[in-house]
Amino acid sequence: MNPFDLLKNAQNIQGELAKIQDELKTVSETGSSGGGIVKVSMNGSFQITAVLLDPVAVDPRDVPMLQDLIVAAAHDAQERVQQAIKEKMGPMMHNLNIPGLNLSGLLGMQ
Repeated sequence: MNPFDLLKNAQNIQGELAKIQDELKTVSETGSSGGGIVKVSMNGSFQITAVLLDPVAVDPRDVPMLQDLIVAAAHDAQERVQQAIKEKMGPMMHNLNIPGLNLSGLLGMQ
């Protein structure tokens, strides 16, 4: 392959990756558990941005249940973020077509 073609391809990939990073900043999803009494919001970088608890969920006699509900809501939020990323990034990531590079794996998607 021509070295100039490789350089051009690398510049295109860099531009596409910058677009992906910008798009990820706009992703925000909320997961819930316990019928909505625990809600966790997460951004496209998989950082938890908010935890909302219905007062009904806060029973000092059953802290382990609340902990389990928070973990379940965080997992739900993570799945929702992954799905949103797939929907937003799918066409863009397919256009990159980098042999041997699995961008889905890099973004935590399967």
